Amino acid sequence: MQGVIKSYDPSSGDGVIMCDTDMADYDLAADALEGSIFRMLRQGQRIVFVLDADGRATELRLGSEIDMKTPGYE
Repeated sequence: MQGVIKSYDPSSGDGVIMCDTDMADYDLAADALEGSIFRMLRQGQRIVFVLDADGRATELRLGSEIDMKTPGYE
């Protein structure tokens, strides 16, 4: 899945990602940055992620500017 960082609080590690394909918001998992190249996230940053068993975003990787089937994107 690919999306953009909607919000991120570096103090608490809480964050929200908006998914490209369904425009849904997903919370970041507590360990989302562990093992990734990211030390911090910024609003609007494109990332690729997977959902854990609890439906939270984890396994973050760099996103692409290529459209990933965003609804209404031409």
